[in-house]
Formats: sequence, C-alpha cells, structure tokens
Amino acid sequence: MPKTRLLPVFAAGLGATLLLAGCGSGNGENGQAADDAGVAGESGGDGEVVTLEVAATQSPMTDVVEAAGEAVQDGYEIELVEVSDYVTANVIVNDGDIDANFSQHVPYMETFNEGNDGTLVGVQPVYNFVIAFYSNTIDDIADLPEGGTVAIPDDASNRGRALKLLADEDIITLDEGVDPYESTVDDITENPLDLEFLEVGISVLNQAYEEVDLLFQWPSHIAALGLNPEDDGLITELDDDFALYLVVREEDADTPATEALKAAFSSDRVREVIESNPTIEVAF
Repeated sequence: MPKTRLLPVFAAGLGATLLLAGCGSGNGENGQAADDAGVAGESGGDGEVVTLEVAATQSPMTDVVEAAGEAVQDGYEIELVEVSDYVTANVIVNDGDIDANFSQHVPYMETFNEGNDGTLVGVQPVYNFVIAFYSNTIDDIADLPEGGTVAIPDDASNRGRALKLLADEDIITLDEGVDPYESTVDDITENPLDLEFLEVGISVLNQAYEEVDLLFQWPSHIAALGLNPEDDGLITELDDDFALYLVVREEDADTPATEALKAAFSSDRVREVIESNPTIEVAF
C-alpha cells in the first residue's frame, strides 16, 4: 500500500494586488538513499525497499501519486507527501529533501527555477486538464459587466494563460509584441469593458469567487466550490503545453529511482485513475 504523510507549510503566503487594466506580482535522508540506489544502478539491494517521497497538493494529483504507488516496480515504494502549496512542493524537491513532486506544469516549474536558482526538470507528462473562467454573478460571458472585476493567478505562467484566454475571446487585447503566455496586465492595450484585475495566488483564488465577476481557476481547486469546467466554465481551454508533469532535480533525472517513478506514473493503474475523472485526460 502507498504511504502518506503530511508536511507542515513553511512557504510564505502570497498576497493579492488589485490592478486596473492598462496600468503600470539539501539532501534529506531519503534523498541520499535514492542517490545511493542510483549509484548502485539497482533498487536497494539485499531485498531492501527504497522509499521514494513524492509531494502533491490535492486531488486528483494525490490520487495519481497513490495510484503510482500501487504500480511501482519491486524494490521501491512511493510515499505521498501532502503539502498545501506549490512553492513548498518545489522547495523541498529542489533542496533534495524529497525525491519528486507532482503538482505543476512545466511553465510554472520554469518560473520557479528562474526565481530561485532552481534545477528542477519535468521528466514525465501525466495528465492534461481543462481550465476555465467561472462567475458567481453571470451565466454567459457575453454578460460580463462594464467595470467588472476579474480574478487571475499572480504567478507568471498561469497569469499569462488567463490573459491569453480573455484575449482569445476578444474581451481584452494584448500587445502584439509580447508573447501572450508571458503577458501581464500592463500588456493590455484595449480594455473596452474597463475591467479591473485582482491578482491572487492560485491556491487561494477560490476565496475571491464571491467577490468578483469572473475568476480563473484549475479544476482541482474549483471542485472545492462544487464547480467543474464542463458544467460551469464560461470560457474553457485545454492546452497540451500545460500538462502536469512528474518533476525531479536535474541531477536525479536519469537515476534508476527516477526511471521507476516515470514507469509508475505512466502505468495502466494511473491511466485508470485519470480516465475516471472527466476534468483531466491522459498525457502519456
């Protein structure tokens, strides 16, 4: 059976900023065991089982980690380490305290690397997911009111994705000279509804749902409000560039332990879990 433990949060909380559109966001003990297994080129030796710790934040990410634990090859076991935010999930892998995480797409990981001298790499795509904009005040995006407030993520990769989605719907216009996936509210050149943008950490975006006219959110988070993209999304998008990946340190990318993780996270058991959830789809 896969094992699970909870990790206390130590990452700093992310604040929210209200912006008007168009105006100027160490090796742990187990890590050493995994390194030793990599050097030996085998899993443990003498019948020893190597425990591989993988961080995830919530379902369906945690469901996938547990399914991978059921499928991992002999000589290894996977322990789910539950954390409450994505920064913590990256810090503890980057520091070598645990072996891997499953909580993000590669663009988010790259933003973390750039800001933290990180060496994280995505080694196995696992699933794609539908993201959407939701509203507590309107039932049709055509009814978005003038002067309305739109809540979007405050991290670069998800913020750009949200703004691009609005631009694709002709709600705003972005500067043509800027990669839309890297855009900020400062890159909005046309805002005919005079929308205001509230930038919030994606882990706590749900808290803005009752206060704004439009809110961008991942399906794994919006489910806590009883919503899903298929039934409740006013604008939806599924983009292969944002598939969720198994992530490890670059120096661990080619070890036998990582190969065992990759095989487990692309196993038939994981496929079954993904296919049972209508908000995600297999990416391997």
